[in-house]
Amino acid sequence: MGLQGVELIVLGYNTPSTNSQKPEEGPQKRQFHNRLTVQAGAYQNSTWSVAVAKGGTEDGHHMIAGSMIVNPDGEIVSEAKTENDELIFADCDLDATIFGKQTIFDFARHRRIEHYGRITSQTGAIPPAE
Repeated sequence: MGLQGVELIVLGYNTPSTNSQKPEEGPQKRQFHNRLTVQAGAYQNSTWSVAVAKGGTEDGHHMIAGSMIVNPDGEIVSEAKTENDELIFADCDLDATIFGKQTIFDFARHRRIEHYGRITSQTGAIPPAE
């Protein structure tokens, strides 16, 4: 998305608050990973991210909730406080995306596709030869 000059990402999701494959993980860690991925994605693309999470119960599964708006520096500027219906908002200045795109994430200057052969030609992990 950063290569396309994205300024605002809006995504919706309905993630269960419990990991069925690792129930001991707990909802706190699920919420931590939720925030981490949205914040990192916003920062790495120098974009605003509006993440809209479903709360309540669906098909017998409790949903994570936790909608948030994250600025291009990866900071949460607005976040739902409960698992109930809430309206969150923020003033999203799209010009705030320019600095990161012209400096740290200036792909035209820093991206070197000649070094990407492995990640474009391989799927799965291949351990190094001994």
